[in-house]
Amino acid sequence: MTQKIDSLILSVPAVSPNISIEEVGEYFLKDEFKALLSIPVVEAGKPVGVVSRYQMMNIFIKLYGRELHGRKPVSRIMNVHPVTVSSDQSMEEASRYITRNIGFPITEDFIIVDDGGAYTGVGVVLDLLKAMEHQLVKHGKELSVAYNELKSSQAQLIQSEKMASLGQMVAGVAHEINTPLGYVRNNVELFRENQRQLSGLLGAHGLLLDALHAEDPDDELIMERLAQIKKWHRLDGQETETLFDDTFFGIDQIAELVASLKNFSRVDQAMADNISINECLDTTLKIAHNTLKQKVTVVRDYGSLPAIRCMPSKLNQVFLNLVTNSAQAIDENGKLLIKTFTKDSFLFVVVEDDGRGIPEDVLPQIFDPFYTTKPVGQGTGLGLAISHQIVEEHGGAIRVSSRVGVGTRFVIRLPLDGAPAQHTLVAGG
Repeated sequence: MTQKIDSLILSVPAVSPNISIEEVGEYFLKDEFKALLSIPVVEAGKPVGVVSRYQMMNIFIKLYGRELHGRKPVSRIMNVHPVTVSSDQSMEEASRYITRNIGFPITEDFIIVDDGGAYTGVGVVLDLLKAMEHQLVKHGKELSVAYNELKSSQAQLIQSEKMASLGQMVAGVAHEINTPLGYVRNNVELFRENQRQLSGLLGAHGLLLDALHAEDPDDELIMERLAQIKKWHRLDGQETETLFDDTFFGIDQIAELVASLKNFSRVDQAMADNISINECLDTTLKIAHNTLKQKVTVVRDYGSLPAIRCMPSKLNQVFLNLVTNSAQAIDENGKLLIKTFTKDSFLFVVVEDDGRGIPEDVLPQIFDPFYTTKPVGQGTGLGLAISHQIVEEHGGAIRVSSRVGVGTRFVIRLPLDGAPAQHTLVAGG
């Protein structure tokens, strides 16, 4: 909450412009004015000037100063343009205004008025400086916290982009979770009904026992109690066992789906040796299946690749970003080519679609952070920027070519000997 200047108000009495200079001098000697550099002069409730301790000293230290000027009204020597601020101003606004308008050296305090311009009190410049120093320290701490949060946000941004690129898949996973969740809920409802019946049955048996153990058993009451017991549904032990089995099966399915999502989005994978890029691409295509299946035919043209040293979770994120972008660029019945091969000491991955294509003037910007040509809500502008960073961290490069109406081709080049030692890859970014 913004601190107002009214928090510095000192409610000291003001003097009239008609009071004598000698009387004002007596005011300065009072305890309530000892901390002040000046005394406000007010007429009809509104400030008309201020007289400073410095002015008074100049008069009284002169020879015969008191005799010559003491009986004159203070209006003769007061500053008729005091620094005045409104009580509803923020501390920052007031301090800027006071700094611009107060004289140096500082010989006066500033006056605080209400919305109507009426005098409410005095503000001491030293108190204002202390308050601003406190706010500067507070803002410094806030900036330090913000800077630390900014430094740690890179991993969160990468993770956020990974989850955003999984949007289509998550919709399918949500449906898959809802199916077992639905019959787990249904089974729980059946358990609740069985529990209600079991409670009623136990209660009926209790009443029957009471009737049987009575001192003078009533045959009619016993028959009535037996009839009540027969009304309750007899619980089938096999049915209950089946309900338990179905429920645990559904819970296991949900746990398996959640674990799969967690494994894909994990941020603790380290650099690994002997990773097959072809297998990474297959994994990515499985994850993107819900996005692709309705309108995209995938063509795999994999070469014979050696295993390389890399961080598979991060390269999977790159592949998923490119595949998702291609799917979004295809309106209907399109083709997506995934091709891998080696040349010299490099491994190449080609992701090529026959979608809408990218305008020539846009191509230089597509790897810039937060740049996106997608509608609001369909892209964060981070996917390609993060992909570019990940590929470079692996010692590789990513290039793009595109023609509007023809399609787009991304080519990733990775060193066969793995990421160079100078690149330290952290799973979250």
